[in-house]
Amino acid sequence: MPLFDLPVDQLRAYSSAAAEPADFDSFWDATIAEAREYPLAPRFTPVENLLTVIDSFDVTFNGFGGAPIKGWLHLPANRPKGERLPVVVQYIGYSGGRGLVQQDTSWAQAGYAHFIMDTRGQGFGGILGDTPDPHPSAGEVAYPGLMTRGINSRDDYYYRRVYVDAFRAVEAAQTHTEVDEHTVILTGISQGGGLAIAAAGLAAGRLDGVVGVLPDVPFLQDFPRAIELAVRGPYPEIPALLKRHRGGYEGMLAVLNYYDGVHLARRCTAPALYSSAGMDDVCPASTVYASFNSYGAGAAVQPAKDMEFHRFNNHEGGQEHHWLRQLHYVADLLAG
Repeated sequence: MPLFDLPVDQLRAYSSAAAEPADFDSFWDATIAEAREYPLAPRFTPVENLLTVIDSFDVTFNGFGGAPIKGWLHLPANRPKGERLPVVVQYIGYSGGRGLVQQDTSWAQAGYAHFIMDTRGQGFGGILGDTPDPHPSAGEVAYPGLMTRGINSRDDYYYRRVYVDAFRAVEAAQTHTEVDEHTVILTGISQGGGLAIAAAGLAAGRLDGVVGVLPDVPFLQDFPRAIELAVRGPYPEIPALLKRHRGGYEGMLAVLNYYDGVHLARRCTAPALYSSAGMDDVCPASTVYASFNSYGAGAAVQPAKDMEFHRFNNHEGGQEHHWLRQLHYVADLLAG
């Protein structure tokens, strides 16, 4: 498809029109405090994966509302005994789940602890999931999918639960006896990239140990532009609902402002490597650059940040080329 977003020089200067609520921080302070009233209770159960070079654990921890969240922890089998490993916490793209135990062990193959968080209520889109969402938003008019579930209330919106789960996943990963709790990298593609930004933004000032963030073509950024520009994927669920509920835009946007990754990115303090794609009609490049351009702007010391722009790619982004870039980036980050 042709380039349909802003030219590269304009992308580098683009700022989101998303309005940050005055009580943004107090809302998330209260949300995290409420979540921490429930015991984290992380459980790591060894499981057979038939892989001779990887040891795997079935993970359960308590997320939003104390609900059990599933995951995997993979460790290299040849790891030095008695040493703690840097951990890469990975979040999954929209509709996907944690998958089968042997399905993705990539970061463990590279020598890191690899923690994969299942996404509540998902796992219906090709990659298996094992975590239900026991707190559905009731009594709301919604479009099929997850983007409009609870969208009329900032307290009931679906992503409030998922962002808290993502934050608590970091806490859970840090509890494992073979993980270096001071060296946590957050990563993910699409929705997973958006959750990596959300977890990093929520961790700032609330949780130590996040040292790097790798959002790959991230979703959940710059809602005002995304819901008007995106052609495919989850964003169009919102305008599809608004086609019939024509007076709901301002109220829905006011809720989405509490979840916009642009605001959470502004609070991040760890170095970041983003990626974006010039022909991405699912997470348009301008929405990703809105997040990147605000990243770390609210920190006392602004973190280093890099962008890999894949001009002629769609939502697949950089694929294996970007994975290699991430491997080099993390190795250099931890060596420095």
